[in-house]
Amino acid sequence: MNVMEEVNQTSTGNFILLGLSNIPSLQAIYALVFSVMYIITLSGNFLLIIVVRINPKLQTPMYFFLSNLSIIDIGFSSTIVPLIIINTLIKDRNISLLECAVQMFFHLGLGVTECVILGVMAYDRFAAICRPLHYSTIMNKMLCASLAAGSWSISFLNATIHVVLIFQLPYCKSHHVNHFFCEVPPFLRMSCRDTFFHEMGMYISAVTLGMTSFCLTLFSYVHIISTILKIRSSQGRYKAFSTCGSHLTVVGLLYVTIFLMYLRPRSTYSPELDKTMSIFYTVVTPMLNPMVYSMRNEDVKKTIKRIHMRNKT
Repeated sequence: MNVMEEVNQTSTGNFILLGLSNIPSLQAIYALVFSVMYIITLSGNFLLIIVVRINPKLQTPMYFFLSNLSIIDIGFSSTIVPLIIINTLIKDRNISLLECAVQMFFHLGLGVTECVILGVMAYDRFAAICRPLHYSTIMNKMLCASLAAGSWSISFLNATIHVVLIFQLPYCKSHHVNHFFCEVPPFLRMSCRDTFFHEMGMYISAVTLGMTSFCLTLFSYVHIISTILKIRSSQGRYKAFSTCGSHLTVVGLLYVTIFLMYLRPRSTYSPELDKTMSIFYTVVTPMLNPMVYSMRNEDVKKTIKRIHMRNKT
């Protein structure tokens, strides 16, 4: 097969998403469950952004990065969940190459941005707890803005490179994507060309960006826990652990699923496992993030109550 034929096989026709299930009763349940989860995700994250904006006590680096995380979660969920709902309700699951590429671009870009922002948030907690006297100097507005802008820029540059490389591959084995959205692993397995270098690129990207963020988080929390244990007051220790506990919960949920998706050997590939893992980090985590952070913060809870009382009056 020559290069021109391979390109033609890639550029013509649409892809077909196989989705989660072909059983009508299950499709109805999936549509209902994901619709409810999507509404909760949007409501929780938009509410958290509003709360941070209107409460002067929350105008801190931690909540600046948390607002970034909420924007990421809204975008991340909106890139995937509406498509899941639509594909469970209609028979036509065709998606054009361009639509697939755009979806993959935002999915990769927002997913990596979330990892990097979580690493930055860990560094912020390290500065607050381990360097409290210098915190305002270390985490100044310029540094916070630079860290946020750098996180978004690096992540979307990485997404651009991967999407361009992946959609240059010829897909002559099949155009049926065994997934509910345009995820990278199924596409690599659909190509009739050797994808070794593409897979190595994904591993290098995951190690460079994902593991760097993870190591920064780990390094920060080793020092944070060491510092907290030195606090004499049990109330002070509890407050410090409570502040960090929500962040660690979110980090744990995200990294476990992503590492299982992108860093496991090719021989262990399972479409059903991949779908389950994808649901966790594309649907469940964005929904849980605002709950985890707001439930552990009194200022957030008081502001939400104040908003609720205003609406009642």
